[in-house]
Amino acid sequence: MKGIKIIKKEANTLRKILINEKQLCTEYKVRSDDDFVYFPLIDDYNKTLINEIESEFNVKVEDHNFVEAQYRPKNFMDYLDNKISEKDLEEIRKSFDVIGDIVILEIPPELEDKKKIIGEAVLNFTKRKSVYYKKSKVQGVRRTRELEYLAGIDNLETIHKEFGIRFKLNPSTVYFSPRLATERSRIVNEVNDGETIIDFFAGIGSFPISIAHVKNALIYSVDINPEAFKYVNENIKLNKLVGRVIPIEGDVREVIKELPMADRILMNLPGTAKDFLDIAVNHLKPGGILNYYEFSSNYEMVLERVEKIAFPRKTQLIDIRKVKSQSPGVWHIGLSIKIE
Repeated sequence: MKGIKIIKKEANTLRKILINEKQLCTEYKVRSDDDFVYFPLIDDYNKTLINEIESEFNVKVEDHNFVEAQYRPKNFMDYLDNKISEKDLEEIRKSFDVIGDIVILEIPPELEDKKKIIGEAVLNFTKRKSVYYKKSKVQGVRRTRELEYLAGIDNLETIHKEFGIRFKLNPSTVYFSPRLATERSRIVNEVNDGETIIDFFAGIGSFPISIAHVKNALIYSVDINPEAFKYVNENIKLNKLVGRVIPIEGDVREVIKELPMADRILMNLPGTAKDFLDIAVNHLKPGGILNYYEFSSNYEMVLERVEKIAFPRKTQLIDIRKVKSQSPGVWHIGLSIKIE
């Protein structure tokens, strides 16, 4: 087949041109020897462009032998080719969560009869150990969801790695979102050494342990779910911490009575955190920071709610942001605010 032979020191420059101009045939492998690199061209290559390349690089288009490239699917949808109709493919949610060795999918109800095929495709593409799909939304005070096994090894306990930290968990018995990794990093950067912090809804301790991993702070990790309490204790042992995390199992409305006043309070329970705002504000030291989260369609509603609860204490907005999309027009909004 037609290709271009070029000396190695100029090969990378030519490769970029051929890729950008869509002249490189990706069905065959680029090959090389001690002195030259050989690029396969597409059958209907642009003769005008290639003539310019020949002149600029002092090369010629000639016949060369190339080996066929092994096909590598670009996404799990490629593994479903000829197994599910094109119409049905469009209905599948292309995004999924990866937690440790587990992949968790969202599949529309109308494709449930094909869920096993989809699960096998995702398993082959991601090379993870297990695939499950969401049978329910996050629900209840323990913030758990029902998961159904689709493919691989049927074992829901895993270790998720994030920024050098290991989190052990079972996503069917505790709440954890890998999509909050950036938000956890943001909060870690806000924290100063020496802070006393209370996480009202800590789950497996993802925020407290992320903070204590690099900051010399004291963090009370509170959650009502006994499974979360179990895992936060295990996660403390799994990680080398600079600060100290104290796990507490119980309802924060009762637990708070025994805790010291805080320099910072975390409230990542966006569905119902607003019901605990008065407790949080009353337990913040003057000048303390509230990291508050709520599902809302706008910033103003969130900020006004916190300012109203904090009154007559003065407030100073540090940051307000969209953490991630919750549903059309509704966002998981994060607020960092100082309360004097």
